Amino acid sequence: MPKTRGRVAPAAVIAVLALAAAACGPDVADSTDAATTPAVTATTAAASASASAAASGKPGAGLPGSLQDLAGWKLDDWARFISENAFTNEVVQGFWSIAKMENAKGRATPEYSHKTAGSTVQRDDPPAAIAAKPQQHPYSPATAVVGKIFMSTPEGDSMCSGTVVSDPANPGRSNLVYTAAHCLHDGKGGSWLKNIVFVPGYNRDGQASRGKQYTEQQVSPYGRWTAVRALVSPTWVQETGVGPNSQFDYGIIRVRNENGSGKSLEETVGGAIPIWFNAPREQITSAFSYGYPAERPFDGMELNHCDSTIRPVKLSFDPARPPMYVIGCTMTGGSSGGGWFITKDGKPNLISVNSIGNRNPSEYMAGPSLQDQAKQAFDYFSKNAK
Repeated sequence: MPKTRGRVAPAAVIAVLALAAAACGPDVADSTDAATTPAVTATTAAASASASAAASGKPGAGLPGSLQDLAGWKLDDWARFISENAFTNEVVQGFWSIAKMENAKGRATPEYSHKTAGSTVQRDDPPAAIAAKPQQHPYSPATAVVGKIFMSTPEGDSMCSGTVVSDPANPGRSNLVYTAAHCLHDGKGGSWLKNIVFVPGYNRDGQASRGKQYTEQQVSPYGRWTAVRALVSPTWVQETGVGPNSQFDYGIIRVRNENGSGKSLEETVGGAIPIWFNAPREQITSAFSYGYPAERPFDGMELNHCDSTIRPVKLSFDPARPPMYVIGCTMTGGSSGGGWFITKDGKPNLISVNSIGNRNPSEYMAGPSLQDQAKQAFDYFSKNAK
């Protein structure tokens, strides 16, 4: 198959699991993006975080006062932010029984209505709805990188979707999963969600479909992976509701096998997807979204995908932040955090995750454009959050 960039036949979107070098390019709503930041350097020790914080005078709780403030963050600032917004996730082995996983509700995809959005929102016309399609059972080995994320929320047991992504600091041995921030943290005034576990290739063979009896091994063919570290954007922690914070609705978890296996997640599922940070928007001419939708008419048991073969349109609540991508897609809650894939140099890359959409009926989905702030957070997490 000839090399392509940004466009590929749907069936081949995640057919090849290989590392790819990330390209670089701007994606901003106007010519000046206040979120633009230099790459994190690994020369400053995390132990110096407290002293640096005292010297910098940055506002409390490890949060930046503005996007301009965040633009100047260094390694010690990220270390302080993670320390002061500590993530704890003491999941007891077997906590997520078959019954609890089956009854978990889809984490609601925050609703955005094109018709009722405020006049401050700049957007293109919404794209036509694209019907989500169930992945045929048994799922191919390539789709093992996609799975369900289970969590306990104040409202009860819930679930999202996520993708195994390549870890530059541990090539071939990644334990990183990329998802949406709202699948990990409730935002301003809230806290980290609890009992977060990732189940790659959930219901791979279809044994849990249509009311069939099934075993734990059949529904969790690659095991269950407990989140041990997590990171969301600092702006997510200090903002709430559908709006500018949705433009930074991304999150990362580092996981370990619930059974203590020495194999990494990447080795276990057979691959990982590189993230294409700073992808030039003009090269994004298609997008294929994957996830486990659980709200009607879906039941959360099937991996679905929306195959958009046209260029995503833009959605922006704050022109200082990278505009979101929007594609037609009928997936519902539960698909949140599922990856958006394109091909770059013949290899699958992740460019976004399911973030917000409309409902009744669901017609389109928006996901954040992963630019400098997302890359800075990921670089720190990969190198330092062990």
